[in-house]
Amino acid sequence: MSGWFLNAGNFRMDATLTFLGTGTSMGVPTLGCGCAVCTSTDPHDRRLRPSVLLRWTEAGAGAERIVVIDTGPDFREQALRERLAWVDAVLYTHGHADHILGMDDLRPLSFVAARRGETVPLYADAEATAVLRRTFEYTFSPEATYPTRARVYLEPLAARNAVLGVEFIRIPLKHGEQQIAGFRFGNAAYMTDVSAIPEESFALVEGVEVLVLSALRHKPHPSHSTLQQSLEWAKRIGARQTWFTHISHDLGHEITNRTLPENARLAFDGLSVPVKL
Repeated sequence: MSGWFLNAGNFRMDATLTFLGTGTSMGVPTLGCGCAVCTSTDPHDRRLRPSVLLRWTEAGAGAERIVVIDTGPDFREQALRERLAWVDAVLYTHGHADHILGMDDLRPLSFVAARRGETVPLYADAEATAVLRRTFEYTFSPEATYPTRARVYLEPLAARNAVLGVEFIRIPLKHGEQQIAGFRFGNAAYMTDVSAIPEESFALVEGVEVLVLSALRHKPHPSHSTLQQSLEWAKRIGARQTWFTHISHDLGHEITNRTLPENARLAFDGLSVPVKL
């Protein structure tokens, strides 16, 4: 697959996109399940809840920047694996439990920002903001007095978001009846928990070279795409490489990859992919 990483056009900064987790809301192995994937000894079949990490070195300043998309229930374990010492910003796709419940584990990471007199911005739409405020009332309430609460603040998610000099474009997506957010950044796009892509959103991913797209399983689901549907979208978008995430225990890593086109693969936890910003 060495041919995947080709000319990225006019994007100026090298960055790394790391998959913190590639599983579903229940994770893989799934509790109580004895299927072939859940009992697999292949480490690629162990999938924590879905999230990604973007790292780059800021042009001119030489400072490493770290942005996370979603903080699920496994975020602490994922952050330990990646040896995170701080986070500069978090973007949320939506307010479901498997995407937000690790927010409190930002506390020790946010203390680094606090020592610089800063707080960590959390970009979320109105729905996700309401869920975060309700779930983590002890952090976001104006009356909050919890002394070691996370040093974070909620920032409204816009159509275009300038985060540390990088533009994150919100991609409207459907997750069942709910509208959620995907993100375009540089030559890459991250689109998880997708059941439908609105026609106008295809224009926002035109020209992407690294596409991350959810692909739950073969059997239809009311709020997630099948692998076949995601393959059809990937073909239409035409990225040089497509990585599938939010993968259930219905899809074994190796056996599924053998059936996929050369430029598409199941991602796995810990995978890092170069992108341009």
